[in-house]
Amino acid sequence: QPPLLESGGGSVQSGGSLRLSCVASEYADSGYCMAWFRQVPGKERDGVAAIYTTDASTYYADSVKGRFTLSLDNAKDTLYLQMNNLKPDDPAIYYCAYDRACLAPNVLIPDKWGQGTQVTVSS
Repeated sequence: QPPLLESGGGSVQSGGSLRLSCVASEYADSGYCMAWFRQVPGKERDGVAAIYTTDASTYYADSVKGRFTLSLDNAKDTLYLQMNNLKPDDPAIYYCAYDRACLAPNVLIPDKWGQGTQVTVSS
């Protein structure tokens, strides 16, 4: 099993919702960050949301604030991204990421990546 395994991508209409899941098979006991990034063809991979497990502090990109919500289920080793009110700007490949030594959710340098899951939004 890969260290990060995403699921939950798909196609929805504008205004719809999706929930992405990322199961981490290997992780530190504490002090790590998990995050979601997204990438469209020809553009850089951008951070969407992240959580710092030490204090549960979170970061959200301005473009998703109020629409996307992170949650971490420690019992299931799973990070979720609930995406509501999806917009035409949201389609991308969404990647789960893990940084074992981050100090804050907005300062994250991933050392593990998932394989990505496609999100499509139709108008």
